[in-house]
Amino acid sequence: MTDREQLHRDGYVLLRRAIPAEWLGELRAVFDAGVKPSDQWPVPRSADCRHSLLDVDSKVQVVCRLPAVLAAVGELIGERFFLSQVEGREPLAGGGHQQLHRDLSAQRPGDMVGVLAYFDDFGPENGATRIVPGSHRPEPGEPPFNFNDESRSVQLSGSAGDILIFDVDLVHAGSLNAIGARRRSILISYFAEPLYASHLETVSLRNIRMDTTERFDPVGSGQEVQR
Repeated sequence: MTDREQLHRDGYVLLRRAIPAEWLGELRAVFDAGVKPSDQWPVPRSADCRHSLLDVDSKVQVVCRLPAVLAAVGELIGERFFLSQVEGREPLAGGGHQQLHRDLSAQRPGDMVGVLAYFDDFGPENGATRIVPGSHRPEPGEPPFNFNDESRSVQLSGSAGDILIFDVDLVHAGSLNAIGARRRSILISYFAEPLYASHLETVSLRNIRMDTTERFDPVGSGQEVQR
């Protein structure tokens, strides 16, 4: 099975150490400097996580455009796309647990992709993401997914610099940060180009300050960028 086939079958890929190690110190500092309390966001954020406003930082924007990330995102979306949003998120001690869920595509299956870029080591103890491989495309006639059933979920673990890329219809969830260890990450969203008008309608609610006019074409590993 090729990497491309496995990506579509599983609905995700975890790129190991995709962020150069020498960038991590700067990225952690950017995250910490951008942390804002829940009530300082246009729509209040969950109180059990730190949320960081960092979308205009140049190094964060470089992470969003790493060639391997754009190649995987383009493969999943399958048409011209854009970078919609990026913000920092970190579960606090005793927080971060979510029920399994789907974020849901907008107009067609596969038109939105989520990315988590980790700035700290992550695992079951500090709230790493759980996923259900292959759950993004149910078979015809398959019963609805039981989000209370954890039997097929996989708890991810890895190192600072790893990047998770996933179809938003993939069943997934954050986990409890039981030990309170730092687990800073950025959550990045990429949308198919036809979603741009609806994206603009909620820019202020999502506190998006960055330019979102850049377009990317899904051309495999040689990702082409057009302005």
